[in-house]
Amino acid sequence: MEHDDILVKVENLKKYFPIYGGILQRVVGYIYAVEDASFYIRKGETLGLVGESGSGKTTVGRILVKLEEPTGGKIFYNSSDITNIKGSELKKYRRKAQIIFQDPYASLNPRMTIKDSIIEVMKVHRLHKGEEYNNALKLMEKVGLSEEHLYRFPHELSGGQRQRAVIARALAVEPEFLILDEPTASLDVSVQAQVLDLLKELQEKYNYTYLLITHNLAVVRYISERTVIMYRGMWVETSPTKELFNKAEHPYTQALLKSVPIPDPEVKKDKFLISGEPPNPTTPVKGCPFADRCPYVMDICKNEMPPVESIGDEHKVRCWLVNKK
Repeated sequence: MEHDDILVKVENLKKYFPIYGGILQRVVGYIYAVEDASFYIRKGETLGLVGESGSGKTTVGRILVKLEEPTGGKIFYNSSDITNIKGSELKKYRRKAQIIFQDPYASLNPRMTIKDSIIEVMKVHRLHKGEEYNNALKLMEKVGLSEEHLYRFPHELSGGQRQRAVIARALAVEPEFLILDEPTASLDVSVQAQVLDLLKELQEKYNYTYLLITHNLAVVRYISERTVIMYRGMWVETSPTKELFNKAEHPYTQALLKSVPIPDPEVKKDKFLISGEPPNPTTPVKGCPFADRCPYVMDICKNEMPPVESIGDEHKVRCWLVNKK
C-alpha cells in the first residue's frame, strides 16, 4: 500500500449525539452512533461500507462531507488533515467531495427545475461563468438524460431519472471523491442495475473514488473492490470483496452473507440466525460490539475489545474467536 495512492484515510472516527433532558435541557447521556470507524480508500477505488440499520455507516458518510462534526478521530484527504477545517478551506474541500443521498426526491428542491438546481451549484462555487447552461447540458448527457429533462421539476421525473439528475448535480463541481449513500435503495431492481452501471462507467472514464454505503451485499459484490463491515458503530472486518465473500471470519459477517436470499426454491441454504435484539445505542461498547448476539460468545468477549488480527495483506478482523485459533 503506497502512501501516495491513498485519497481518503479515516482513523478511529467517533460521533456521539447528546441526549438532553430535564427542565434545563442538560445533557443526560449520549447516542454512540460511531465508536470506531477506521479505513482508507485508494484513488479510483470503490470501498463498500456495509452494516445493518443503526450501524453508523450513514453518519460516517455525513462526517466525511462535513455535514456532521466528529467527536473524535482523524480524517485525512490527500494526506492533509481535514478533521476540523472550516470557512474557505471547507468550501474548497466540498468541491472535491460530494455525497449522493438515498432518496433523490428529498435531495432536490421541488420548486426548482433540474436546470436551476444544477446551475445553482456552479454559481455557488463560481464555476463556468457564462457557460453554466452548456455545462449543465453536458452533465445531463453524461448521466444519460436529455436537454428536455433540464426543464422538468423533480416530481415530473421517474425515480431513476431523479437519481441521475442528483448524480449530475454532484458532478457539477468536478469532484474527485463521491460518497454514495444507498444510491439505489429507493429504485426498482431493473433501474438499480442501470444506475450502478452508470456509476461504474463514470468511474472508469473519470477515475472517481467512491465510498459506497449500503446494506445490500449484492450491490457491494458488483461494484466494490474492498469492503468494511460495521456493527454498532465499529468496524469488525475489512477485506477485498471477493475474499470476504469466500472467506468471512467474523461471526457477524458470516451471518450477513448467509442472510442473502438465493432466488431458487430448490436450493437449501444453512441459516445463521442472529438471536436477540440490537443493543441500546445509548450504552457504550465495553468489549466486542457483537458479544450480546454472537452464538460463539466467550467471557472475554464481553469485557475486552478484540485485537486486530491480520489474515492477509488487506484482510483484517476484530474477533476473539479468530485470535484463539
